[in-house]
Amino acid sequence: MFDFHARCGLAVLLVLLAVTLCGCGDKPQPQAAAAALPVTVAQPVKRTVTDWDEFTGRFDAVEEVQVRARVGGFVTNVEFRDGAFVNTGDLLYIIDARPFEAVAEQADGQLSDARAKAELARRELDRGLTLVQTQAVSESIVDQRRQALQAAKAAEMQAEGALKAAQLNIEFSHVIAPIGGRVSRHLVSIGNLVQGSDNGGGTLLTSIVSLDPIYVYFDIDEATYLKYNRLFFAGKRPSSRETANPVQVTLTGETKPSHDGKMDFLDNRLDVSTGTLRARALIPNKDFSILPGQFGRVRLIGSAPYEALLLPDTAIATDQSRKIVFVVKADDTVEARPVVLGPLDDGLRVIREGLKPEDRVIVEGLQRARVGAKVSPHPAATGSKT
Repeated sequence: MFDFHARCGLAVLLVLLAVTLCGCGDKPQPQAAAAALPVTVAQPVKRTVTDWDEFTGRFDAVEEVQVRARVGGFVTNVEFRDGAFVNTGDLLYIIDARPFEAVAEQADGQLSDARAKAELARRELDRGLTLVQTQAVSESIVDQRRQALQAAKAAEMQAEGALKAAQLNIEFSHVIAPIGGRVSRHLVSIGNLVQGSDNGGGTLLTSIVSLDPIYVYFDIDEATYLKYNRLFFAGKRPSSRETANPVQVTLTGETKPSHDGKMDFLDNRLDVSTGTLRARALIPNKDFSILPGQFGRVRLIGSAPYEALLLPDTAIATDQSRKIVFVVKADDTVEARPVVLGPLDDGLRVIREGLKPEDRVIVEGLQRARVGAKVSPHPAATGSKT
């Protein structure tokens, strides 16, 4: 029995020894090299661009009128719809004109009487001039008749003025639109008594604002104003005082400019409280979609045209305070390149410094790019916006 157990133990020992020897003889297999990660690359776009400076602007009407009553009386008609568009000369209000018509009739009668008296005075003078030649009347009588004629003519002129004033009051009882534009709501209803301009300015009836074209006001900071001056004196940018420089306007909620216009005015001094210069541009508004009081972003031409390299914003990364792009070198390794950015131009970012036209920039797959790592670059698809 001992011999059996000893032989079994010896067999197990031999098996373990063989397994150990086999394991010691095996060499570790080398790991396969990591495959180069694919990235999409493109060369910077080279084209002529112009810098634009952007400001916050507010729209205002070119013309605005407060419509007030010029004569007093009771309102008999309101002839417009609140908020409608009116043309110059459209009837807005009618004020009861009967009192003015009565005054006009009275003035007309007084004018007829004055004319009759003037005619009588002229005839009396003519007779006196004839009689004085035969010494039938004295020179003093002729002088008196001449003075009476002058007085009659003066009375006739006064009567004519009174009649014209009465007729004007009749005309003013029909309140018309002095300009074309969008009218506000009616502030006085039918049956209300309004005061004329002779009694403290006249009752405000409504207001009208013109819509096409429309102004946009914005403020230029002092540093930008000085930059424009330097460009002007260097002959690289015309002054907006002398030239209607182009502007572009982006309305609230829009991502790109939707209206073009031109510079119209620069103030003659900077505001000492804000250090800004008030500027104004004129914007066509054919569809009347822009209303006074709206806000928008105003882009004003800020440089002369120049050649620039451009990239999509998605190709630009941030390294602490620096802006960088990842460039694939000739050996297909990645290099981080610091760049100086400019403004956006048609959806692409201007690169002022740090790139060459022949550089291959990673535009897709930035998250896989590691400085010094090898990548498998693939050119961007033709027609893609790079």
